[in-house]
Amino acid sequence: MLPDLPLPMHSPAKRIRCIVVFAWIALVLNVAPALAEVAAKVTWQMTTEYPENNISGIGLATFASRVFERTHGFVTVANNFDNKLKINSGEMPRAALDGRIAGGDAFAGALSGIDPVLGLSTLPFLVQSVELARATNLRARPLYEKALAARGLKLLYLTIWPATGLWSERALQGADDLPTLNLRAYDANSSAVMRAAGANAQFLPMDAALAGLKEHRLNAFLTSGDGGAGRKLWDFLPHFTAINYAMPVSIAFVRGDAFAELSEPMQREVLAAAAETEQSQFALLADRTSKNYARMRDNGVTIAEPAPQSLLAALRKAATATVADWEAKTGADAAAIAQWARQQ
Repeated sequence: MLPDLPLPMHSPAKRIRCIVVFAWIALVLNVAPALAEVAAKVTWQMTTEYPENNISGIGLATFASRVFERTHGFVTVANNFDNKLKINSGEMPRAALDGRIAGGDAFAGALSGIDPVLGLSTLPFLVQSVELARATNLRARPLYEKALAARGLKLLYLTIWPATGLWSERALQGADDLPTLNLRAYDANSSAVMRAAGANAQFLPMDAALAGLKEHRLNAFLTSGDGGAGRKLWDFLPHFTAINYAMPVSIAFVRGDAFAELSEPMQREVLAAAAETEQSQFALLADRTSKNYARMRDNGVTIAEPAPQSLLAALRKAATATVADWEAKTGADAAAIAQWARQQ
């Protein structure tokens, strides 16, 4: 309500000035709340190493759309695909805490350096089906959340990737071909397994790996059909061997204080958008592998499925020590989940 002020009547000029003042006060009282609401709107810069048509990129695009709709534009997610910001998965937690980004979608294996439990989904030959991958990650989710929260990060949703295979320059006939591979692995665990099997393997972020491929320092990639198709690996590696090594996850997260700054109603809407995104991402898996394979074949890729038995046997044998080492480092709760998955 406007204050009761005497209106001087003896001077037209004074009367006009008072009217102008009253109008200005009324304008401020009416417009200020709207301006405050606009000023309070939030934009989260998020990133991924992968292209927008990759399963990780699809997840971030879906999340941005769902968040905008659910919060009526109060929270906007500004996505950066294909490593536009030059921040790889392993660097994302530090980049978020430094304020360079609010969060992102990071390949989980690359996060295992901050907590080994985040490497669970890249353990070799642990899961061999979409259903088991989902059940295993559901059991592990509280451990993922705890690991991220300890670093000031809030888990939003998980994306399960199609099964990992071996892209190579030449067809792989069996275990004897492993020593001929200069191979890009996608985390410390897979690098250790591949080296134990005889390959010259190293863990490289995607950008560095692609550079190595173009410079002919690499002749093989450990990644899914999804990861390979998104990067057009067929230009260099026209063979794919379906070893079903793992079904890794990527983890979308945001900085904890950025989430905490939202009101409780907005937090609920963001988490609902994240849950919808996770469900949508899981639904993609139903025919993702077949679509990837069709696209790969259309681009001249020869797919070996099933993989040669001697190759699989060598990789499974090489995996034993790496899995045992992971279980020793990660603790009883995580080890119990891995053991449960193996028994299914």
